[in-house]
Amino acid sequence: MKKWTKVVAAVVAGTMLLALAGCGGAKDSKPAAEKKADKKIVIGFSQVGAESEWRTANTESIKAAAKEAGIELKFSDGQQKQENQVKAIRSFIQQKVDVIAFSPVVETGWDTVLQEAKDAHIPVILTDRAIKLGKGNPEDYYVTFLGSDFIVEGQNAAKWLLEFTKKTDPVNIVELQGTVGSAPAIDRKKGFEEVMKDHPNYKIIKSQTGDFTRAKGKEVMESFLKSAKAEGQKIDVLYAHNDDMAIGAIQAIEEAGLKPGKDIIIVSVDGVKGAFEAMIAGKLNCTVECSPLLGPQLMDAVKNILAGKTLEKRILTKEGVFPADVAAKELPNRKY
Repeated sequence: MKKWTKVVAAVVAGTMLLALAGCGGAKDSKPAAEKKADKKIVIGFSQVGAESEWRTANTESIKAAAKEAGIELKFSDGQQKQENQVKAIRSFIQQKVDVIAFSPVVETGWDTVLQEAKDAHIPVILTDRAIKLGKGNPEDYYVTFLGSDFIVEGQNAAKWLLEFTKKTDPVNIVELQGTVGSAPAIDRKKGFEEVMKDHPNYKIIKSQTGDFTRAKGKEVMESFLKSAKAEGQKIDVLYAHNDDMAIGAIQAIEEAGLKPGKDIIIVSVDGVKGAFEAMIAGKLNCTVECSPLLGPQLMDAVKNILAGKTLEKRILTKEGVFPADVAAKELPNRKY
C-alpha cells in the first residue's frame, strides 16, 4: 500500500510541476506579437552624404524623428559613394535590423544588395530618391518610396519661368544638373524640358553637373560664363537643380561683374533658408520646394510595416513654389 501511495504522490507531484512550469512559462513565453511589441525597433539608414543644406536638414529630421519615436537608428553616411551605401546595407543585413531605409546616390546598381535584403526578409524603404533595376520590377524589392516628385519640381520651375519672363524672343538658359545618374537630376531635367518643348524660343544652351554642391556650382558657372563670352552668347537664365549650386553660381556671376537675379534670372530647387536669404537680397528669383523633413513620415512607415499594415507604394510630400516676392514673409517659417 505504501508503494502505491508513493507512486500516486509522485504522479501528483509531477503533474503539479508541469502545471507550475506552464504557469511559469506564461511569464517567459509571450505570444510572438507581444514579444515584438516589447522589443525596440531597429532601423538601418544609409544617407547619400552631406553635400548640401537640404541633405543636412534631411539627416537631422531622420535622427530627431527616430529619437522621438523611440526607434534605434543605425546611421551611415555614404559620402556620395554607392559602394559605401552598399557596404552599409550589407552591414545592416548582418546585424538583422528590423527595417532598412536608404536614399540611393544613383538610380542603378542595387540589384544584388536588394536581393540580399529580400532573402533576409528585411523590408526596405526608399527615401527621397528612386531606383531602377537591371532586371525585374523595382517595386518587388521595396515596400514604399517616400519623397518628392522630381519631375513635377522640374515642371514647376519651368512654368514659373515662363510666367515670370513672358518672352517671345530667344531666351538662353544654362542648367546646373545634380549628381549624374541620380533620380533628382534625371527627373528635374526631364520635367523642365517637358514644359519647355512647347516653347522653342527658350533654349538650354549649356548643361553640366554641379554635383549638388556650392563649390561645384560656382566652378561650373564660371565655365559657363567664360565660354558664353567667348562664343558671343548672352546667358539669360540659370536653372539649377538645387539651391546650393545656385548659391555657388551667384558668387561666380557677381565675380564676373554681373547682377544675379537681374542680369541673369535664377530659378532653383529645394527651398532651403539660404535660398530665401538670397531672394531677399535680390540675387535669386524663385525656389521650388523639395522638403527634406521626411523623418516623421519615415518612422510612421517603419511602425506600420512592422504592424503588418499595407502601405502605398508612393508616399508623396506636400510642397510649394516660392518666388522672391514672398521670401521675406516666408523665411521665418522655414525649418531648414
